[in-house]
Amino acid sequence: MAEPASGPRVAEVQRETKETQVRLRLSLDGDGTFRGSTGVGFMDHMLELFCAHAWVDLEIEMSGDLQVDAHHSLEDLGICLGQALRKAWGDKRGLARYGWCLLPMDEALILLALDLSSRPYLSFEVSLGAGRIGDLDAELIEEFLRALTNQGGITLHVRQLAGKNSHHIAEAIFKGLGRCLRQAVALEVGPGADRIPSTKGVL
Repeated sequence: MAEPASGPRVAEVQRETKETQVRLRLSLDGDGTFRGSTGVGFMDHMLELFCAHAWVDLEIEMSGDLQVDAHHSLEDLGICLGQALRKAWGDKRGLARYGWCLLPMDEALILLALDLSSRPYLSFEVSLGAGRIGDLDAELIEEFLRALTNQGGITLHVRQLAGKNSHHIAEAIFKGLGRCLRQAVALEVGPGADRIPSTKGVL
């Protein structure tokens, strides 16, 4: 894929705490490849789906206190991914800014909409409960998304319209998130393509 006129939209982020170590590299203009592991198999699967539908490349190296649980690891991963997104898209000049998706996964139906607004907000109206999906505590999906939106400056709405199977619901969320992001970071064409997508002149 050809690089955008402004250059490659790539970012690297590193975060080290007493609980986790995360190194992450992101390319917004990739072919949808995910490499690495969070240490949580189900989350790796979700990230693979996200990358494939967002057409982003993501490489991670991380370790964390999984002997406690995955909370610190996935929260810090969300922090790093949000920071990487923000670095990669820069001042958002020429971006579409918005993305939305209504995504079915068998009996599950998830509505998502996002805005690269610089105003962090997460609305998560999803019934996953406090159980586990594979080796992932289901409630950590919301925590990951909250960290991602806070650090990325993203407004994100996720609403479950239908669904009973928690695997299907989670899969629809991450596929839909990828498709929303792909729309939002797409480079516009036409006379106004070099503008920041806000009447304020800044985002």
